[in-house]
Amino acid sequence: MDHRELLSGFIRLHILLHAADEPIYGAWIIEELAHHGYKLSAGTLYPMLHAMEKKGYLTSHEIRDGRTARRYYRATELGREGLAIAHKQARELFGELVEGRGRERRPGQENG
Repeated sequence: MDHRELLSGFIRLHILLHAADEPIYGAWIIEELAHHGYKLSAGTLYPMLHAMEKKGYLTSHEIRDGRTARRYYRATELGREGLAIAHKQARELFGELVEGRGRERRPGQENG
């Protein structure tokens, strides 16, 4: 079974994390994600990058080197904001997934 839809959020966060540190480009992020077990084609990655740019999480610019052009992506302020929120949420999820914290609540129990 393919879990791409479930994992696509992690991929987007990984992209934002690196794009917040320095400008990234498609071939590099494909290679970086492969180091973490994600196998993405350019046909999957570039629409994801364009969608993230359209939503305001990334900005891009093209750099030409002779005949070669490469598009670099950088996290915007909105992207950094989203990354900070995701960081907090990921810590909470990690606590439940790995350490079992926060799983005491059961469906049907009242809040509090």
